[in-house]
Amino acid sequence: MALAVVVFLVALATIATERIHRTQVALVGAALVVVTGVVDQEQATEAIDFNTIGLLVGMMIVVRLTEPTGVYNYLAIRAGQLAKGRPFPVVIALTGTTALLSAFLDNLTTVLLMVPITFLLADTLDIPPVPLIIMEIIASNLGGTATLIGDPPNILIAGATGLSFNEFLINLAPAAVIALIPTMGLLYAFYRRRLRIAPENSDKVMALDARKSIESPAELRRTVPILVLTIVAFFVHQPLHLEPATVALTGAAAMLLVSRQSVEEALGGIEWATLFFFLGLFVMVGALEATGAIDQVAQAISGVTRDDRTAELLGITWLSAIGSAVVDNIPFTTAMIPVVEELQSGNRGDNAYWWSLSLGACFGGNATIIAAAANVAASGLAQRAGYPITFLGFLRIGLPATLLSMLLATGYIAIRYL
Repeated sequence: MALAVVVFLVALATIATERIHRTQVALVGAALVVVTGVVDQEQATEAIDFNTIGLLVGMMIVVRLTEPTGVYNYLAIRAGQLAKGRPFPVVIALTGTTALLSAFLDNLTTVLLMVPITFLLADTLDIPPVPLIIMEIIASNLGGTATLIGDPPNILIAGATGLSFNEFLINLAPAAVIALIPTMGLLYAFYRRRLRIAPENSDKVMALDARKSIESPAELRRTVPILVLTIVAFFVHQPLHLEPATVALTGAAAMLLVSRQSVEEALGGIEWATLFFFLGLFVMVGALEATGAIDQVAQAISGVTRDDRTAELLGITWLSAIGSAVVDNIPFTTAMIPVVEELQSGNRGDNAYWWSLSLGACFGGNATIIAAAANVAASGLAQRAGYPITFLGFLRIGLPATLLSMLLATGYIAIRYL
């Protein structure tokens, strides 16, 4: 256990210094916990969340194959024109769309779709794209909290409890909206000076003909219907008993079949560095789980709260936020589920315990760049486009945003459930 903890903390500290690429750090850390026998190769393989990997790969291929059609240019121009080229409406349009899509698709898929549009819009308006992308990341995690399918922690909780889609929506959507509006206001205030748009750039956007941005109408007709069907399939993947990764990879396979682009070009759009970072991170966190380190931290809450319901609910919320910020909200939620079940044992049917876990894990995913899958995926796309989002740079805005949303979540729990 000690070795697993040391390797993870050293890796985390090294990533924070940004002197070595995070993918290199994650792979070396994963190799160390396997070579030293902390986990064996079978345990390391089991620790990898292949549903997340498959979802990433599928959507990266889908986005790569639809980019040459010009559809993202079209959407970027139309978004800028609807906002009339003004900074605040642009932010509202992008973050609002991101939050809404994250609730009804999932936040990982949403950022993979939104980030390419954001680059194009930012380029047209001549503003830096990184502030917009960071706001979209945070909006995706807040919006994804609202539904059962919006964020992986909610999917895990639903699988363990059998709680319905409507129960998640009724209990979590109000909290997500309450947190989203002031948090986006805070972020806009922080970035306002960097998002000034020159009048000539606004006029330039309004004068553009969005239809002329469609570069290949034939390819558009072949690929975009599959993109739309793939998105629709995400809405109904649960009744169809399909994992999100299956939906994404099926869409990618169908698009590869009908597209006139080469397979080599499509696979060239995969963010391999991001995928291998996830692989390394999953193995290191798997070592923490296998040795009982995460479980010990999580169970400490039961010794502190001493069966006090108020302390238990708030303790679950804040511990989940802190743990998710450091580890990643997917494995931490997995470790917390049996702990919450034990704490709930004296209050059977009191689902406030599960809503507390969800709010903490989902909102805590905004604290660091490695706290949620959507964060890592978006930063990988930014890195590839030449706009790296640093660990400390994200922390500087992610931590205050998390604290604000967590304070609002605490108030929400106190008013509704205590």
